[in-house]
Amino acid sequence: MKRHARKGYRIGRTSALDYVLVVILGLMALAAIFPFYQVVILSFADTITYANHPLYLLPYAFDLTGYKAIFNEPKFFRSLLNTIFITVVGTALNMTLSVFGAYALSRKYLLGRRVFLNLIIFTMLFSGGLIPTYMVIKGLGLINNIFVMILPSAVSTYYLIIMKNYFMSLPESLLEAARIDGANEFIILTKIVLPISLPFMATFILFYAVERWNEWYLANLYVNKAALYPLQIYLRNVLISMSNTLNDAAKQFISGHQKVNSTAVQMATIVVTTIPILCVYPFVQKHFVKGVMVGGIKE
Repeated sequence: MKRHARKGYRIGRTSALDYVLVVILGLMALAAIFPFYQVVILSFADTITYANHPLYLLPYAFDLTGYKAIFNEPKFFRSLLNTIFITVVGTALNMTLSVFGAYALSRKYLLGRRVFLNLIIFTMLFSGGLIPTYMVIKGLGLINNIFVMILPSAVSTYYLIIMKNYFMSLPESLLEAARIDGANEFIILTKIVLPISLPFMATFILFYAVERWNEWYLANLYVNKAALYPLQIYLRNVLISMSNTLNDAAKQFISGHQKVNSTAVQMATIVVTTIPILCVYPFVQKHFVKGVMVGGIKE
């Protein structure tokens, strides 16, 4: 009886601790979600309602003026297509170069492997600087070229090294059996290594895709043509222009003496640029969790 009582007592204490942890994690999740929630409800706010509620905590209004101002602007769709192109092509190039490079560096019999690895690590510590990099980009003819937002960041050294370490952790006996059967390194990589590394690969596809979707730094340095601006540069320009005055697209939706709420246009732009990449996550969530845990648990 005493044993059962003690066991029940321990279960009770554990359950109470679980409730505390759930409350703490719930508050943390709320703190993370609340900013995006407020952005969404502010995107539907009109001028009068927004002025009457300084602490805009509830959806007091449902006004689509902000979204109409965005979708009526041709530059938005041009920037969206640019970003989609950069994300798709850039992520494909990132993964191709990273996978092939990491697999090659993971093979201990690669001639000059340590030299190549040291040169790659060197780039993590030192760079040529902004002006020499600009001169190289200009010499390659990439100024005002959409590929300037893809090629300079074609490989992430950090991700490359992580992939290399993962490939080195794979059982060598599995790869050796494939070689005995006559498979070359390309067949081993594409038919054996990549299929069993799908969760790991999905994780880095997501990382690369998010980075390409949020690309703005290279565009800010090397692009000055509005037709080549990615979505994030367009968003920055909208935020700057709407903080001072209404843009031409928003003026088309002014009714009477009511002014378009510039905050709603800003928030609507943030929502529109954020939702597409959020829609990708549910499809890779299962692989993402597995990929993060790779190497964390040994059987």
